[in-house]
Amino acid sequence: MESVARGGTRWKRFAVVMVPSVAATAAIGVALSQGALAASFSVSGQQFKVTADELKGTGFVQYGALDVGKSGKHPVAVVGLDSATITNLCQSVVVPVPVFGDVTMTLRAGQAGSPKVIAKNLYIDADDLRANATFHKVDIGVSVDQTTKGPGPAANDKYVGDSFAQQAEKVRFTKVKQRAWATSAGTFKLSGLSMKVVKGTDAECYKGD
Repeated sequence: MESVARGGTRWKRFAVVMVPSVAATAAIGVALSQGALAASFSVSGQQFKVTADELKGTGFVQYGALDVGKSGKHPVAVVGLDSATITNLCQSVVVPVPVFGDVTMTLRAGQAGSPKVIAKNLYIDADDLRANATFHKVDIGVSVDQTTKGPGPAANDKYVGDSFAQQAEKVRFTKVKQRAWATSAGTFKLSGLSMKVVKGTDAECYKGD
């Protein structure tokens, strides 16, 4: 069975009916041991943006959860992947600095001429996405506690037991734009990594919310 989804969605509430989400975010420099997952830490008060030309993944699962930090509680769509390869990855975060103004940190990897980004046991918590998506052997409406095709819910994630989830054996996302609160992975290999820190917001991976 194959399913294709096009367009975008915004997660306004935890109880919203879920649609295919994008697993192409990267917390650059994070290489957590397998099992130390996104919900096991308190999220910061800032979101980051991610773009990618393409993401291919195996073992996909998605479910609703709640990230918690000093900035409050944030409903998210969590995506888990057993493994993923990402082409032309960009991640940016805007940091407001008192007196000085906004500063943007941008990281890029897996660009033309470099090997693709490789992630294992990847979890991302997002509330906004835009992409084209293709799912192979997809199950929609499975219980989050009964998923079998992906890594399953992350340890310590705050979610409603037996709630809505979806899973697939393989996924492919293209033209990815995503806004996320957190990402964690067992391993994250970023070939051709480059970083820039500049004043202002012009260096974001994409403009707008």
